[in-house]
Parts: sequence; C-alpha cells; structure tokens
Amino acid sequence: MKKIDLIRRLAELDRRGVFVFAKRDIEKMFPQETEKAMEKSLGRMAADGLLVRAARGVYVNPAAASKHSRVIEDIAKALRPGCFSYVSLESMLSEYGVISQIPIDRITVMTTGRDGVYRTPYGTIEFKHTKRRPADIVEHTEAVEGRPLRIAKREAAIRDLKRVGRNVGMLDESEIAPA
Repeated sequence: MKKIDLIRRLAELDRRGVFVFAKRDIEKMFPQETEKAMEKSLGRMAADGLLVRAARGVYVNPAAASKHSRVIEDIAKALRPGCFSYVSLESMLSEYGVISQIPIDRITVMTTGRDGVYRTPYGTIEFKHTKRRPADIVEHTEAVEGRPLRIAKREAAIRDLKRVGRNVGMLDESEIAPA
C-alpha cells in the first residue's frame, strides 16, 4: 500500500466520520495486498504517524477531523465486532454519581464477547462477559447521541456490578436506595 493511497482513503472516511479501523477494514480497502505485505505496510504507516496502533488489529487515524472525545468507545466497538457491548460497571456508576471514584484512564464495558483488558494509547478498556440476551441488553441500556456504545441504565449498571462480583462497598447507598 502506498502512503498517498492510504492518505486519500483516510481522508474520504474521515469526511464520513470514520476514524477507527479494524485490520480487516483496511484489508478490504487494499485487497491486492498479501497478508505479509499488509503487516509490513501497517507497521510502516504506524511508524510514519499516519495510523496509531490502538490495540492488536485496531488502528486510529490521528489526523482525523471527525475524531471525538470518545475514541476509546470506538476502539472497544472495533475490538468486539458482532457482539453486544455497552458501557457499564464503574464507568457508568461514576457518571451517575453512585460511586465517588472517577475512572480516569479506564472504561468498563459489558459484552456478549469474552472478557479482556486492552491497554491503548487512549486508555484501558476492560471487557466483562455477560450472558444476558440481546433483547434484555437493549431493554436495560440506552443509545445516546454522540456515543459509539450504548450505556447501561443506572439500575442495570448496579446489577452488573453485583453480578460480576465487583466491590459493592464503593456504592453510595443513599444514591441507590429506591425513591
């Protein structure tokens, strides 16, 4: 892959608001590349600063004008394609004011995929597996404009915290008591 070709494709996708790519997406853009040539090209493009390797198989266009403050959620979405994933646990409980701790460089995500922790240049993503059915997930989460991932409703985030065996001692009981 030539630099100029990648720059053109990145600019075109940036105009459509796309700035996070899985390796398979880049492979589709350059189908003529062999697997070995693609690996070398991606390494070269990352070394030149045209792409940032966010996690294994996930890249970010650092120059994208469409890049927003929730890049880490886009990366999480790219890491679990085909799975239902939503922000929950400490990340959402902090946003709701149910816990006093504020996760600075970490996002906690429930997923129908497997557990995992990914350290990226944009922060750490912690995935926790859930066996909840997709319909149940949709019912207990909400889509928020401007957020790549759905977010757990307050009660669902509390239930998730208890379900995965996290430290429930951090919960502010006055905030979770029924009204």
